[in-house]
Amino acid sequence: MNKHINNFPKLHNAMWPGLVGKGTPGAEPCIDLDTMLNLTAAAEVDGIKFDGVDIFLYEPHINIDITNDDLKKTADKIASKGLVIGSVVAPIWEGTGGGSAMGNNEERKKFVEQVRKGCRIASKLREFGIRKYGVVRIDTACSVSDWAKNPEENTKKIAQTIREACKIAEDFGERLAAEGEICWGGLQSWRQTIRLLEEVGNPKTFGFQADMAHTLLFLLGYNAPEDALLPENFDWKNRDVFDEAYKKLTNALRPWTIDFHIAQNDATVKGSGTHEKTGHHCLANDPNGKLDIPYHAGFWLRDEKGNLTKAFKHICWDGCMFPNAVMMKQQTWNDILKAMIDVRDAHGWQS
Repeated sequence: MNKHINNFPKLHNAMWPGLVGKGTPGAEPCIDLDTMLNLTAAAEVDGIKFDGVDIFLYEPHINIDITNDDLKKTADKIASKGLVIGSVVAPIWEGTGGGSAMGNNEERKKFVEQVRKGCRIASKLREFGIRKYGVVRIDTACSVSDWAKNPEENTKKIAQTIREACKIAEDFGERLAAEGEICWGGLQSWRQTIRLLEEVGNPKTFGFQADMAHTLLFLLGYNAPEDALLPENFDWKNRDVFDEAYKKLTNALRPWTIDFHIAQNDATVKGSGTHEKTGHHCLANDPNGKLDIPYHAGFWLRDEKGNLTKAFKHICWDGCMFPNAVMMKQQTWNDILKAMIDVRDAHGWQS
């Protein structure tokens, strides 16, 4: 008997770990899209494979200004490997063509324009038939230190910029999801994230993208100690205290969550520049990981009464900053796929 009876949510692998933290002076080279696709397509556990990929609309993977003809070729290539496309990441940051969502008029225009370009591509992929679900992912593209110079005014500026972006997303039939991560101003804590979501005030179009690794750090109050939900020097062996804090976190953010990343974290931070402090993604089976992935994923995938929310049709693995040697091992992706299957077995459904 097949023990893996659920076929939703669909299981996706992120392509941007081949780019993030790579390709700059002193860093490892980028891993090209073809290689990332091949590693994803080759992964298999108990006869189950990844259903699709989430993509970063940035070179050398996909140019944000790609022509429709070239985009169709890319879509056909992905489809030929038995994969579909889910969420897409718009390059809204300075240095990738965008600008701060709370910056000057020019910077904010660049932010919104990158969202427009991302929505065009996302919509076109729907038209091609390779993308039937997913969001366009963004954040605020500004640092916590800059945001903290005038929190009230800066959150209002960010919200105004995102409201403009929402109008564009709606024209393309898309939704935007902001990734909560401790390095982004206005999204550096669970409480500030909710404040921004409420300030934008468009839950049909603008929601939250929860990453299990990044949201774990919300509990610890990095970059926002006033919003910590766990005590300083917390003993990670105390699972009851951890689960109670995690329940508070997920109950607050779950109603806004429209995109979800499975990930592991060892509760350490790293980063520089714009990424002032950000979470350290770990491998799914890392012994230092603080999350029981299938168990804690259920805090996001089920409501307070334990019912499945079915708020999104796919989940995606995110494992940025892994060394290339680790990423080039097929076993890495098999282990990740197994963790994803475990989540779906525990909290999925049939359709």
